[in-house]
Parts: sequence; C-alpha cells; structure tokens
Amino acid sequence: MNQVDFWYEFASTYSYPAAMRIEALATARVVEVVWRPFLLGPLFAELGWRDSPFNIYPGKGRYMWRDMHRVCETLGLPLKPPKPFPQNSLLAARIALALEGEARATFSRAVYLAEFGEGATISERSTMMKILKSSGLDATATLAAAETAANKDKLKAASDTAKSIGLPGAPCLVTPDGEIFWGNDRLEQGLDWAARG
Repeated sequence: MNQVDFWYEFASTYSYPAAMRIEALATARVVEVVWRPFLLGPLFAELGWRDSPFNIYPGKGRYMWRDMHRVCETLGLPLKPPKPFPQNSLLAARIALALEGEARATFSRAVYLAEFGEGATISERSTMMKILKSSGLDATATLAAAETAANKDKLKAASDTAKSIGLPGAPCLVTPDGEIFWGNDRLEQGLDWAARG
C-alpha cells in the first residue's frame, strides 16, 4: 500500500479540518496515512516571528477565521476559536508522539475537536487527561511516556526533520518521492499523487 506523511501542528487552524477528513480521503485512494506531529514555533522563529502570522498580520487573521467558518460549515464541523490563539501545543504534540498508529490518529482528532470545536485549552494537563480517557487510552501511562527525555528529544527531532524537508507550514502532505502539498485544500491533490506510487 502506498503511504503519505501527514505533518500537522495542533496550534494550526487548517490542520483541524485536514485531520478530520484525511483518513476517508486516503482510504478511498488506498493510501496509508502516517501521522507526524511537529512544532511550527522553531520554523517561525527562524523567520523572526514570535507569534502566528495570523496575529502578526491582522488582515490575514480576519480572512483566516472567516474562511475557517466557511470550511467547517461545509464539512459539518463545530468551530469555536480558542483563546488565546495560537494555543501552546507542546504538551499535545509530546503526547501524540508517545502514541503510535491508530491511537495517535484518534488522539489527534480528539485534540482538534476539543481545541477548535469546543475552544478548550490544550496546554492544560486536565484537558489532555480528559481527551486521553475519552479516546480509550491509559491517560496516566501515556502522560508519563510523553514527558520522558527520550520523547521530548523525539519531538525536537521531528521538528528538525520538518525543517530539513522544507515544510512551509501546516498541514502538509509529503509523498515518498519528496513532493510537498501544503494546506487543507491540497489534501486531495497530495493523496492523488501518493496513490500513483
């Protein structure tokens, strides 16, 4: 089966609808999705940004939120912008990396629904505990695994890999031949490319 890497950031607005629809799109194309959480902060810092570009450039931010309302309405997804925005996604990313396979995908979708569907604060341990439990996962053991030095290093390495690949943002699909498809609106194109083998 052909594969595609799905790079996503929990603080990324457009990663939310992408995460909620990618599996069905991939299944229809017989493509396996490898979920790859990472942090955009280090990439933004190299550009001199200490905040989301949607906050730095208010016009972009206003457009993005209006567009997100349209996208989510079309997909039947709830949308309640979290405050503050962007959310600190470090803990959620560490937890996602401590999980594997379907557990990572299930947890990640639940984080997005809590964050952007309910406006929950994803940096809070209590929020993560609730999400892990509702996902049928061992919350205590998973949190402990997420906070090990090895797992923290794993997240740093993932972000370094994202930088070396040249990801322009999130979400991104990266195909085995190195093609990058950036954005929720490029999922179909990226999956079609991956399906070609």
